[in-house]
Amino acid sequence: MPRSKSSSAWLKRHVSDPYVHRAKAQGYRSRAAFKLLELLKRDGLLHSGDSVIDLGAAPGSWSQALIERVGRAGRVIAVDLLEIAPIPGVTIVRGDFREEGVLQRLEDALGGKKLDLVVSDMAPNLSGVRATDQARSIHLCELALEFARAHLKRNGAFLVKVFQGAGYPEFLAAMRSAFIDVSSRKPGASRGGSSEMYLLGKGLKARTGS
Repeated sequence: MPRSKSSSAWLKRHVSDPYVHRAKAQGYRSRAAFKLLELLKRDGLLHSGDSVIDLGAAPGSWSQALIERVGRAGRVIAVDLLEIAPIPGVTIVRGDFREEGVLQRLEDALGGKKLDLVVSDMAPNLSGVRATDQARSIHLCELALEFARAHLKRNGAFLVKVFQGAGYPEFLAAMRSAFIDVSSRKPGASRGGSSEMYLLGKGLKARTGS
């Protein structure tokens, strides 16, 4: 079957992408590693011995970058519905982050310890209906934010991929209510035509009310 014009264009762009070549040369599982590497360096997010959870981790390039930085004294837990091939030093939890059973396995893996960093590159299975996909994406961001608020150290940080569109202003407001400092980032490895961006929250605010 001949390829469609869109798939042929994607393949051509993929083959010529310098980040794809760099990922292969440096042993990362995808070009996405360079998005995280840039953000870690720019914002000084991670140090040797830190503990971090990687939500939506498959195929594992972010976890590869994270474990390199925290070293043997640190800890990285990778979570995804999809299978992730083993990564030395990384604890892998396979399952749907939205399910209570998976959250409980994460709680057990943490053993009551707080995290220095939570990163989320989660994305929903696409339906092809833009409004539906955007709503699902924002919902995953909201779940990741709630998880971060519950498990981060007071001086911890939360990095989350978001897509601009419906629900984005409300999610940005939720980020600002949760963190002292919130900034947006568009790493160089993000494709120019993509609406994806990353929000970084640093320093948890104390919860009010109950």
